[in-house]
Amino acid sequence: MKLALSNKSDRLFGLGVVVVALAYLASAAQIPEGFLSDPVGSRTFPYIVGTIALVCGVLIAVKPDADPTWPELPTLARIGIALAVMYAFAVTLRPLGFIPAAFFSSAAISYLIVPRLVQSLLTGAGLAVGLFFILKHGLGLGIFAFGKTFAF
Repeated sequence: MKLALSNKSDRLFGLGVVVVALAYLASAAQIPEGFLSDPVGSRTFPYIVGTIALVCGVLIAVKPDADPTWPELPTLARIGIALAVMYAFAVTLRPLGFIPAAFFSSAAISYLIVPRLVQSLLTGAGLAVGLFFILKHGLGLGIFAFGKTFAF
């Protein structure tokens, strides 16, 4: 059973995204410039994310879907699980390091999309290692492959 709502839900969501994006940009402005900063700068990436979120929120609020339908309960549950996985990634990033945290989170989200265990594990491994090299060596970000837990 799909829930049909008026386009007011899209407008409210868009305005909510605008408010969160503005708060995020204000927080990003408070990030101090360190002496040894990344080549991109410590504020650049948050500014990019906040600006994209702001533009998307404005577009959703200005031009909502004419007849939005909300996803069914199993889809909402999978979205909730994906949010929990992303939170777990953020929490485990420092103690585990980038590669293990990215492996577990991308494998879990891949499994949510297409429930094939071997394919999800391979996707997680490829994304974790590939993204690490792009972020560390391509963009020069100061991330660690493995954290304190995997010190060997």
